[in-house]
Amino acid sequence: MKIAVLLSAGRHPVSGKPAPVPVELQAIRLAASLGAEVTGLHAGPDAAPLTDTLGYGLPRLVHYRLDAGDDPMASLAAALREGAYDLILAGRAGQGGEDSGLLPYALASALGLPIVADATALGEGSQPGTLSLEQALPRGARRRLVVHLPALVTVHPAAPAPVPFAYAAARRGSVETRPGIPSPRGESALEERAYRPRPKMIAKAAAGATAAERLKAATQSASGGGRLLVDPAPQDAAREILAHLREIGVLRR
Repeated sequence: MKIAVLLSAGRHPVSGKPAPVPVELQAIRLAASLGAEVTGLHAGPDAAPLTDTLGYGLPRLVHYRLDAGDDPMASLAAALREGAYDLILAGRAGQGGEDSGLLPYALASALGLPIVADATALGEGSQPGTLSLEQALPRGARRRLVVHLPALVTVHPAAPAPVPFAYAAARRGSVETRPGIPSPRGESALEERAYRPRPKMIAKAAAGATAAERLKAATQSASGGGRLLVDPAPQDAAREILAHLREIGVLRR
């Protein structure tokens, strides 16, 4: 089995210095637990911050050199096609960059591979060409899945912690640099606007309510309860005030 681990240029959340992403180090440990041939892939301007990953059990790192403004998508997709990997592991998101978490899904779509998110454990499947994994669900739940290879799997932070750093392993590991595919990023379509308060949604009107019920809910929400009296008689005004105070619990009924 050939396994590729996608690595990103992360930064420490406190100091801001270049540092490996913890969930990607956990992916290296999961890959090593399968006893397969493991290769780390990185596309970017510099691979120096990622050499520490060799000390966490990664035997080989392939760096595809790109300019600072290039998109790594094309280089990684071409490398994964050429390598014909059985399993591709990635973290949920980077650390210190854009951190959108969309790259694994874009790669799976480009390569036509199934993707499984938030794996916490990996094992060989009962049938050849399959992978058994444990998926993290909300509120601490877990689910067992069997995936047909090749596939792309993202790793959850609840996976086993990375192995301790070993200087000897870092010395044994190798780094290979190859030219990447230039892919300048297009201009961002995002638009910045000044914040302004948004009107609150009307919670009383259910999704299947009629138009009259929605209008009633909107009217009650806007008025805050009670009735509007225009130029009432003193007795009528006093009566409505007392009724409203009893309704909101200020006066006893």
